Amino acid sequence: MAKDTNNGANLGFESELWRAADALRSNMDAAEYKHVVLGLIFLKYISDAFEEQRAKLEADLAQGADPEDPDEYRAVNIFWVPKEARWSKLKSEAKQPTIGKVIDDAMLAIERDNPSLKGVLPKDYAHPRLDKQRLGQLIDLIGNIGLGDKENRSKDILGRVYEYFLSQFASAEGKKGGQFYTPQCVVRVLVEMLAPYKGRVYDPCCGSGGMFVQSEKFVEAHGGKIGDISIYGQESNHTTWRLAKMNLAIRGIEGNLGKEHADTFHRDLHPDLKADFILANPPFNDSDWGGERLKNDKRWKYGIPPASNANFAWVQHFIHHLAPTGLAGFVLAQASLSSESQIENEIRRNIIEDDLVDCIVTLPGKLFYSTPIPVCLWFLTRRKSGHSFRDRRGETLFIDASALGQAESRTHSYLTDEDIQRIAATYHSWRSRVGDYSDVPGFCASVSLARIREKGYSLFPARYIAVDKKSIPDDALRNSDSFSVLVRRYRTTLNKLDKKLAMLSETFNGIERTSKPPMPAAMIKVPLSEVLDRSDERLGDSPEPEILTCTERAGLILQRERFAKRVATEDTSKYKVVRRTDIVYNPYLLWAGAIDQCWIVDEGITSPAYEVLRIKQGWDATIVGALIKSPRMIKMYDGISVGTVQRRRRAPVERFLALKVQLPAKSFHGEVCALTESVQTQLKMLRDAAGTLQEFMNGVANAWIAGDTEAKV
Repeated sequence: MAKDTNNGANLGFESELWRAADALRSNMDAAEYKHVVLGLIFLKYISDAFEEQRAKLEADLAQGADPEDPDEYRAVNIFWVPKEARWSKLKSEAKQPTIGKVIDDAMLAIERDNPSLKGVLPKDYAHPRLDKQRLGQLIDLIGNIGLGDKENRSKDILGRVYEYFLSQFASAEGKKGGQFYTPQCVVRVLVEMLAPYKGRVYDPCCGSGGMFVQSEKFVEAHGGKIGDISIYGQESNHTTWRLAKMNLAIRGIEGNLGKEHADTFHRDLHPDLKADFILANPPFNDSDWGGERLKNDKRWKYGIPPASNANFAWVQHFIHHLAPTGLAGFVLAQASLSSESQIENEIRRNIIEDDLVDCIVTLPGKLFYSTPIPVCLWFLTRRKSGHSFRDRRGETLFIDASALGQAESRTHSYLTDEDIQRIAATYHSWRSRVGDYSDVPGFCASVSLARIREKGYSLFPARYIAVDKKSIPDDALRNSDSFSVLVRRYRTTLNKLDKKLAMLSETFNGIERTSKPPMPAAMIKVPLSEVLDRSDERLGDSPEPEILTCTERAGLILQRERFAKRVATEDTSKYKVVRRTDIVYNPYLLWAGAIDQCWIVDEGITSPAYEVLRIKQGWDATIVGALIKSPRMIKMYDGISVGTVQRRRRAPVERFLALKVQLPAKSFHGEVCALTESVQTQLKMLRDAAGTLQEFMNGVANAWIAGDTEAKV
């Protein structure tokens, strides 16, 4: 694809820039590298804008312009950049070993001369862990892109780069990425449905500020201008709050995000605010929100939310801050639509009875980087009549958008422009005085409050939307798995398991007939290097198998079970291959027990930052696996970790393999190999049988939810 070599404004340049920047990351943690890159992008942007204005002022010297007067820049909403912080200064010293300190000094100077940025910019570039040669290369890379001049501002080059990098860092950080980034397509659905033309816009968990940016874009796209809406926000995480401040600053958006980060529940920075529009993506199912200290809070009009889950604390916080004619749209886990908690059910019932629920939308899977949990959108309003809308009192619109979306990769999807417009247009048509709304089987239904009562106050759209049988091919209806098919499949799995158990029982009978179980005749002490080989096998051009991640508590797990978006980059050719019985550990968390043996797949891949160790021939995999997870070994791992700061401690593989361990003599491993391999095979079959049974149970439950006893599974 041809690119515009002047500014890279053609489609795709963002991904090329990302790949180049990511290549310079090396083994640096994505959560830290994010601030390194985005801080430099911000600095390049304000420097470009400054230099363009400076050139204009120099051209107007005869008319009395002063290029060294900061007010000349502030008058046109351009940040003043002092001499020591200008990009030309950074570029000239990019190859020097002191470049880290030069950047830190530049950031400090910008904050000093621009009070609105005080405490916002990253200032950790001089840290020893940051490779200064790679930092210089990163400056050269970013320096080749025009960001802040008028031409590139009109093309929103910076906005595109910043948005793309935020999304990629969210992907790289997985679950933690959800703390600062909501997928753009989800934000657009909220904004298009709420249509915040004018008024106060509030996000009490604003992350990196994506809701505000999309709101401003909506206003401008519909003929308004920046300033038609007032921005109010809050963010509890300090580094994420800084990201939001920079994200708004680079777009010239003024917003009140508070003087510092603060917890919304325990220190509301906008206690008297009544917002016209509330857009939010709060943490899903948060159990650590301190609810036990807020039982008498005035916000809990509809019931005291359980301390174990903050979902309905957020909902009631939104309602508390909603103006009499306001609209709120927010993301929640689908569990909020009908939960097992009696407390939550009671709160939801009270909100429904108060006729606040205007619309519910269930979204397709794989949209979020931070969670595999199915999500939905809630839309609340205090006023269902008046304005330019029809009287909707006693009605709620349900939209099932779970069938929409396009696959971006194997593990991630997105909503297209057409999908977003279809959802938004349906909502606008339904509430309009002149709309031509009608229920669409499989997609939407307008439901009365009386019917919601009949369904036990459940807000799952599938309970109310008619099945679209036309969209299901006849052969699919005839051939889809019925309950009986799944039962037979489960029985077949159990029969195979029974045969394996019969074979295994002979081995156990032999053990029971002896005076005592087989025990090693001798123990030996060997370095782990005699038991394990370091493996650096890479995926290369082979088909991509399951991606594995090594966690502190759960050990080695499938990445898709932990994250909605993979933590890998799109290019996994450099990922390490993991085979059944291999040992995998995270060097940065080994001391805390982030080590495990692979039994969940025959072959997978994992991050190149992890260590993969393969068991040498003659050693029993089960015995070695038990050894590396034993409490005694965990203590030994703590002793080989290097680094003074806890979160940057690291266990080099050389130190790991040098550890001396006590094991049964090698001959004993051969004696018990048949037993351990048979048991491991049995365990695998048990997992397969459990999966088949779960599949059957899910099918039954889905039929019960749909109320269709004749349904196929």
